[in-house]
Amino acid sequence: MNAGSLFVVSAPSGAGKTTLVKLLLERDPVVKHSVSYTTRAPRPGEQHGREYHFIDIPAFVAMRDRGDFLEWAEVHGNFYGTSRRWLQAQMEAGHDMLLEIDWQGAQQVRQIFPGVVGIFVMPPSLAELERRLRGRGQDSEETIQRRVAAALGEMRHVGEFDFVIINDDLQEALADLCAAVRASRQRFACQAARHPEVFRFLNAQQ
Repeated sequence: MNAGSLFVVSAPSGAGKTTLVKLLLERDPVVKHSVSYTTRAPRPGEQHGREYHFIDIPAFVAMRDRGDFLEWAEVHGNFYGTSRRWLQAQMEAGHDMLLEIDWQGAQQVRQIFPGVVGIFVMPPSLAELERRLRGRGQDSEETIQRRVAAALGEMRHVGEFDFVIINDDLQEALADLCAAVRASRQRFACQAARHPEVFRFLNAQQ
């Protein structure tokens, strides 16, 4: 049993997932961010090895074919994947790991790690989601409409997740996200793996 927990955070583009995860990592040093591989181009301010490992499509396909990925998916024409071996080693060492992946990747992870904690970030409305996407000033009108349509499809999978955070007010959403992480750590399987000495006397008394 892994001593570390695994968290999957998913959301449609524009829901505020990246901001919430960044704030969570600043507030909870026990949680480590898993850096995924992607074939998309870096956005302004992003660095290779920090937000993502940026690689080209042939390199990604080679890794996928070798079975290097715990999960992988194609999103908006780009590929994303998580290193299986690295993630497992981190959890065995007792680190809580967080993956920012879409619902497709979350389904793949559940098959390998049944105890994964799924958290879905929802916008308060579709109109607000579209407003946030326009506020970025990075995408064309065609891209925005494609992302809004894709968001509807993604949000239909919200029922597959353990916790749902509605990001209307950032500070409230952050408090809810931190509470979900803390609550999940109190599950018996997690406590038994982290603190076996606390439960050892139970077997001794049988």
